[in-house]
Amino acid sequence: MGINYGRLGNNLPSPSRSIEFIKTLEAGRIKLYDANPEILNALAWTNIQVSIMVPNQLISNISSSQAVADEWVRTNVIPFYSKTLIRHLLVGNEIFNFYSDEDRQTWYNLVLAMRRIKHSLSTYNIRNIKVGTPVAMDILETAFPPSNGAFRSDIAVPVMKPLLQFLNRTRSFFFLDVYPYFSWSRDPTRINLDYALFRGNRTYTDPRSRLTYTNLLDQMLDSVIFAMTKLGFPNVRLVIAETGWPHAGDIDQIGANIFNAATYNRNLIRRMTSKPPAGTPARPGVVIPTFIFALYNENQKGGPGTERHWGLMNPDGTPVYEVDLNGKRPENDFKSLPAPLNNELYKGKIWCVVADGANSTELESAIEFACRLGNNTCDAIRPGSECYHPVSLVSHASYAFSSYWAQFKQSGGTCYFNGLAVQTTEDPSNGSCKFPSVTLRG
Repeated sequence: MGINYGRLGNNLPSPSRSIEFIKTLEAGRIKLYDANPEILNALAWTNIQVSIMVPNQLISNISSSQAVADEWVRTNVIPFYSKTLIRHLLVGNEIFNFYSDEDRQTWYNLVLAMRRIKHSLSTYNIRNIKVGTPVAMDILETAFPPSNGAFRSDIAVPVMKPLLQFLNRTRSFFFLDVYPYFSWSRDPTRINLDYALFRGNRTYTDPRSRLTYTNLLDQMLDSVIFAMTKLGFPNVRLVIAETGWPHAGDIDQIGANIFNAATYNRNLIRRMTSKPPAGTPARPGVVIPTFIFALYNENQKGGPGTERHWGLMNPDGTPVYEVDLNGKRPENDFKSLPAPLNNELYKGKIWCVVADGANSTELESAIEFACRLGNNTCDAIRPGSECYHPVSLVSHASYAFSSYWAQFKQSGGTCYFNGLAVQTTEDPSNGSCKFPSVTLRG
């Protein structure tokens, strides 16, 4: 089993200390989101296999110049290769999630950049580093039933087909970020939670392939396998580049708790380390190298609360919950887990208010941002209006945050404001001042 080591946090230990923590987890692989030299040096003379990454913004430059590719490899691979087990070189990360004209050009430059990087490695006589790119499940246009899996029409022929040709020719892997949590949480009434957590005896039989599934992850993996097969590449091997389950989140995020996170990851590990290998119904008995997301909670990531709560370890090296990456420890050997309290959708009103300890200068900027957007977002806190009193930065910011979120939640707006805001079920309204809210109906 592998672990993803992201570093978007201001409270994380040093790379050398982090590598010591990773050793205590007995991870066999580590995936980085860059090629940080301090981390690569800390991994020297360990038996941990390493994946490094070219940032998205360099893809187009590398695609247009072999010299740029050579320089990247010379700087980020060659100094470490003799002592650190670099085994995967990933070009970009989930680039198909972005849709501007510049992003689309990056899509079309991807495979050429990968070829140039591969050529650079060959120039240095490096044959044992596989070149790939991690993609998310949004590469699929259809995913259900699994046999109906097909790539998005905008990328299938112009990008995915040459990508698969490259991976097939170089005997590399299709790196996939796959999260049953997101699929289940979007439709918890139709998808059974135990099925997403590898629990219970529920099964699903694909009406076309007649393959029977016992868990949601296998369904998702096979939908990608069927999509690859439709393009003529049935045998390109999979790597799960990211998977996991959040152990906390916002009030409106169902099922993000320690019980579910521990259950998912423990069962995932047992499945992926089983001997003989389990594979999937479409590829039984095939090993699927797997990286759990993530080593730490990353408190500087934006977006919903779950984004900051995927870690297996706290910054001091203590576990958020116990796991055994070898998959040998029996379930009854772990400490008991806290009961899940949010496995059903919250019903009622939620407000977005200032978090404890918020910086006043940052609050002023956040109010300005919130009040610029939407319709009459901050009219109620103008002088003489119903929410002007109390004349307090925190009170005005809480109103602005709630008003903004009430307007923009449906279109992807979050109650975060770079860590300045939190959700609450306690109504902050006072007297004639009524704070806007988000109402969840379950």
